[in-house]
Amino acid sequence: MYIQSLSVCVPGIKCINNCKFCVSRMHKEEYPNQLDENLPFYDLYLKEYKKRLEFVRDCGCNTLMLTGNVEPQQNKQFLKAFGEINSSLTRPFRWIEMQTSGTLLWDETAAGDTGNTTKGEQLLRFLRNHVGVSTISLSLSSLCDAENEGIVQPPDGKSIDISRLCKNIKRYGFNLRLSLNMTCSFDRWVPSNVFREAANLGADQITIRKLYGNCGGYKANPELVGKYAEYVLENGKPLELLPFGHQKYSVYGMGTVVDTDCMATEPSRDIKYLILRPDCKLYSRWDDKGSLIF
Repeated sequence: MYIQSLSVCVPGIKCINNCKFCVSRMHKEEYPNQLDENLPFYDLYLKEYKKRLEFVRDCGCNTLMLTGNVEPQQNKQFLKAFGEINSSLTRPFRWIEMQTSGTLLWDETAAGDTGNTTKGEQLLRFLRNHVGVSTISLSLSSLCDAENEGIVQPPDGKSIDISRLCKNIKRYGFNLRLSLNMTCSFDRWVPSNVFREAANLGADQITIRKLYGNCGGYKANPELVGKYAEYVLENGKPLELLPFGHQKYSVYGMGTVVDTDCMATEPSRDIKYLILRPDCKLYSRWDDKGSLIF
């Protein structure tokens, strides 16, 4: 069994954001959180969780994405425990990424006893040094701060300054991937301007992400993703072919992929990614409990 990556679903009750097209909000949570240290069998579930991590590593997978139905950084306690569990593995995951809208990572509030460090900067340092995150995949629904905020709808006082957040991410030594959700806000952009703006933000990588379902009417013109694919083909340098058919290109020095199946709905002998849920079990699909592996 070949597994390209492992998605670790960070447990949480409710996402801090209220994204207008969020797939997670379209489905009721069906997976109980067994990673609550107040539960009577918490220590046993931790062993089960570790067993699943070891299984995926035994299959040769070394790429792990912290993601979930909430912003991963909402649950710092879990991230701390995850960092310790991963370090305890005989063969720890070395390539750790985090998918986020950036909420809480851009927080200018003073962090207390850390000098001039802000809460956002302190959190970035924690992700880098303790959790082992090396790539932050910043999910953007627009390159305009106001439009992005209007779609993501973070809590009051938690607005995201995209440019300054990107600078902080790079300053702390992370690789920066811009995962551009193809919402209707991109309909008025031409691909060349998007790539120019991404370069100005310091992006190392770009993923053009076709949205899943109707997305509450926020999905871009169906022809838009095709235009990006054409632009990348014409202006990019072919790099490696990814295991599930997507060709990676270098466009102006940024690794670029056009992802038309972010939910892994296309059938395959191998597995694009497995999902480790808070119930301490592995699944192969986000939207189907029947995809249970073990």
